[in-house]
Order: sequence, then C-alpha cells, then structure tokens
Amino acid sequence: MTDISNAQLLERLKAAADNVSSKLAGLSDEDVLAATELPGWTRGHVLAHLTHVSNAVARQVEYALNGELVDFYDGGQSGRTQAIEMAAGHGAREHQQALTAGFARALGALGGLSEAQWQLHISYRNGVVRDGALAYWRELVIHLADLQVGRGPETWSKEFCLYLLEFLAPRVPADTHLKLLPLGLSPMTVGTGENAVSISGMLTDIVAWLAGRTPTMGSLRAEAAADSVELPKLQGWPAPAPVK
Repeated sequence: MTDISNAQLLERLKAAADNVSSKLAGLSDEDVLAATELPGWTRGHVLAHLTHVSNAVARQVEYALNGELVDFYDGGQSGRTQAIEMAAGHGAREHQQALTAGFARALGALGGLSEAQWQLHISYRNGVVRDGALAYWRELVIHLADLQVGRGPETWSKEFCLYLLEFLAPRVPADTHLKLLPLGLSPMTVGTGENAVSISGMLTDIVAWLAGRTPTMGSLRAEAAADSVELPKLQGWPAPAPVK
C-alpha cells in the first residue's frame, strides 16, 4: 500500500487541483469543445466530470461524518452521465466557476478531517474516506493529461506512478506476469500468471499504458522469450472490493 500520509495526500490534491485550474484558465470556449482521446468526450466532458467527481468526493465525506452512506454520484451512474452531458457544452468560464466551487468543497471537506476520520466508511468501492481521496488524486492527475494541455503522462511524478502501478496491477491478464524494467529504476514484477512478458521504457510510459492512456515518450518495448512482442491486452479497470 502507498505510504503517503493523509496530510501529504491532501497537499498532492491541492497541487493537482491548482494544475487543473491553471490550465483551464488558458482555454477558450472553442478549446473546451475540442475532442479528446476519450471516446465521445470533448474537453468539456472531462471538465464536467472533474466537477462532478469533486462534488461526489465531498458528498462521501459529508455523509460519512454523519455516519451515513450515500451513492458516490448523486443519482447514481445515470445521474453521473446526465450531469456530464448537461454541463459538457458550457463555456470555459462556466467550467472554471463550477470547478473552482467543486475543488473548494472537496478540499475543504477533506482538509477538515481528523486522522481518525480518514478511516470512516464510505460507499465508494466499499472503502474508507482515504480511498475516496486517493481516487480523487487519480482522477485529477489522469484527467488533466486527457485534456491535452501540456500536462501529459510524462509529467507524472515517480510517487504518483508507483502508486498508480500498485492500483492498476489487477489489469494484468490472469495468465501473465509483467517484468517491468523502468529506465533508471529497479525492476518490478506485476501479476502472477505463468506467461512472462518484459516491458522496458520510461516509468511514465509504462504507467500511462497501464492506465489506458497514450505513452508520450515513445519508449515502450515488450519482449517474451527474448523476442519482441505486442503489448499484452489489459483487463478492465480494477473492480471495487466485495461488500462483506
């Protein structure tokens, strides 16, 4: 498990939110309507999603403090989809105002927690508040890269990459284990299957691929039995823990 403290995680969240706000400030209404690599999503969809995620994280904390559980998204998955579609076409200033309010709500809720309250149960992935905050970190950093505004995966920190590598390990096919050879770092093994595939390259490229994003440094190489091979087809996004 990642050993980042709750206080450090809050600082990482604030920095990630600041990065999104800084890049959004430079977008025009036309820029917001541009397509991204996410199927069917414009930048506006990504921004609307980040606003919705911010409010969702805040909701989890607010209800948890009252000893209650609530769906991550107001209205569930259908509510999520509807809210994103309704807001995607907004202008840059509207997105900026909505995100600023969402960031303030989520970071304010997390910033007011005691150490014990980070362990309050929430409905998100049948976890605790800390799990929701880690998810928020993933969302802010990964989706900023999706906006294609100069903060791609090549800018992801080693700390974030190692955390994301841990989270994304379940995406490795069940019959495979990956021997990761990140440049300048010690080798790592992910997965437990019998078939071995070695993947070398920049750590950011390896993790971007595992996250389903385009590696931006062009460094990835895959080998099996000393021969070059295609990168393995990954499984879906890690599933939530089962409810006990």
